[in-house]
Amino acid sequence: MGESPSAVVTAAMTLFLVLAVLSVSYVLALVVPFVRGRPRPPGDASRFDWHILVPCLNEAAVIGETVTRLREAFPLAHLWIVDDASDDDTAAIVTRFQRDDPLLHLVSRRPPQARSGKGDALNAAYRALAARIPEGSPVDRVVIGVFDADGIPAPDCLDVVAAPHLLGDPSVDAVQIEVRMRNRDERHPRPDAGRARNLLARTLVRMQDIEFRAAVPAIQAARTFTGTVSLGGNGQFVTLDALRALDDDPDRGGPWRNSLLDDYELALHLALAGRRTACTRDTWVEQEALWDEGRLLVQRTRWSQGTMQCARHLPAAWRSRRLSTPAVAEISYSLLQPWLQLFVSAVCPVLLILAVGQMTDRAASTGQPVQWWLIAGYALLAVVQFGMWGPLYRAKCEPSQGLWRSVGWGFAYTAYVWCYSLATWRALARHLRGRGSWAKTRRNAEAALPSQASAVPLEDAKSR
Repeated sequence: MGESPSAVVTAAMTLFLVLAVLSVSYVLALVVPFVRGRPRPPGDASRFDWHILVPCLNEAAVIGETVTRLREAFPLAHLWIVDDASDDDTAAIVTRFQRDDPLLHLVSRRPPQARSGKGDALNAAYRALAARIPEGSPVDRVVIGVFDADGIPAPDCLDVVAAPHLLGDPSVDAVQIEVRMRNRDERHPRPDAGRARNLLARTLVRMQDIEFRAAVPAIQAARTFTGTVSLGGNGQFVTLDALRALDDDPDRGGPWRNSLLDDYELALHLALAGRRTACTRDTWVEQEALWDEGRLLVQRTRWSQGTMQCARHLPAAWRSRRLSTPAVAEISYSLLQPWLQLFVSAVCPVLLILAVGQMTDRAASTGQPVQWWLIAGYALLAVVQFGMWGPLYRAKCEPSQGLWRSVGWGFAYTAYVWCYSLATWRALARHLRGRGSWAKTRRNAEAALPSQASAVPLEDAKSR
């Protein structure tokens, strides 16, 4: 005989409880190194030769300020601006700055090679700067950083990255710094909108700051122990020696690949090559958070699809003799996350409906009250593992903020994370259709304006 519906639901709910407890335990394990982390002494940036890459497509709205800020922060670094066949004045603005700055370089890409992906744009700059490095130079002392066109680094950025425990350690080949949202304290991100729309907008901005300054650093701190620290698209630093180790295929054009998550893919290839990546919260780069839910959904869909694309590297990770068992487990978990999110978002609502139905039927047949506390317990587990980031963010990042406000942020962050499932389902649809081209996400300053870039693929996930 088959199992009764009641037994099936009970078994399913038990499985869900086990998974929820494991998930909460995982989050708690992340919290310990995050909370215990302390600043460490910086190093001496003058020991290295710095090259900063900034890929650009229609960035006239921000590139002038970016060049100014980068030059203020990095007076002795080479700045490489990659104009990926922009339709606006990006190249002209950079050219004007070049007149007074011999360390500012413009790399211009033209069709049909242009607009084939961020990875290709970075590879173009990589080839240009590599050609300028004298033969026999110590390539482990040449460091290549990558910043977004709206990135504003901290003044001490390079000294921190050169610290003895980071690039000052010969065993470290790459470093990822913290990312902050510079518009996190704006009360009216949308001046033309009403109170409710501005509340939603500034909440979305705050959620992104919590994500990048609390949740992500905690995950990165845990990855330090497994040797699988990831790189981001903003604020990554890699030695030329490590990049050359990945540049082993002339047909590929350089160390960067062209998945929609090229930064994580680069970190994964570094790990597979036996290279070590570190991370730090002691310095940062500020970028602009998206306050529009539509553009944020598009961005997160792209990231989810990029993770799905990177899953093709799982067999290489499983076969690798350079990766430890914890490293393989962490990589597998990270690359399978979109699929786990799809499973959970599909199964949990069904389980909840079945459980409530079963409990009400049982209560009706026995005359006993419905055990709502059981449902509340499951809901609490679902909330705690994400809601805790609100108070933790306040404690580590924004101590001047009120406690109860941080609790509210925790509830909002829970909803924010659960909304990720929508982006993951959209990513799955695109992935199954083989759609890998993406339009550039417009900056906040451009959001209210017609954009030519909206119809131009910025990243094309070609098979590499």
